[in-house]
Amino acid sequence: MSKMTLYGIWLSGPTYKAGLAMSLMGQPFAYKHVDLRAGAHKQPEYLAINRFGQVPALVDGDLKLCQSGSILLYLAEKFGKMGGKTPEEKARVREWLFWEFDRLAPNVYRPRAMKRGFMKLDDNLYALYTTNANDALKVLDGALATSKFLVGSEPTIADVAVYGDVAYATEAAIDLSPYPNVKGWMERLEKLPGFKPYEDVLPKQDAA
Repeated sequence: MSKMTLYGIWLSGPTYKAGLAMSLMGQPFAYKHVDLRAGAHKQPEYLAINRFGQVPALVDGDLKLCQSGSILLYLAEKFGKMGGKTPEEKARVREWLFWEFDRLAPNVYRPRAMKRGFMKLDDNLYALYTTNANDALKVLDGALATSKFLVGSEPTIADVAVYGDVAYATEAAIDLSPYPNVKGWMERLEKLPGFKPYEDVLPKQDAA
């Protein structure tokens, strides 16, 4: 069985989510670097893989997938791992996936892009995003006050998706110290077999 191929760029949080999920599931994958600065994501050959012209994309045989949340759901179903055990747990996983990409991801990624020089934001916009991020982190901290993981007693792709946002908070100059439950949850995830930080999951060039 041939390995799946992940397309992305090592600085991309959504690409990290897909790569981290496969690492935690013990699934090797090939990797193709997409040079966003050179506009590779807008070229016809890449648009044939990801019609939205974004990263990540995952190719599994003839199947081409995009959007990190959809990729995570596909991986959980394909390998029977980290997707929730009951219909209710599966529904709760989806809730967290939709919540994080609406309430958390943009409010961490955009100020991070500003701090790293990828995006120009004025101070008011930076303050708006980080205020929204802290509002979301309060919700997350409350949810983790009574649970080791977001859904059920074991880690799921919901944890992977949310971790793939929170892991970049420091780069966005967002202080996590007010959220002890979040920090404890991050430490639990970071001890899981197969866990790697984004610099170790995603190569800076193509990799077999």
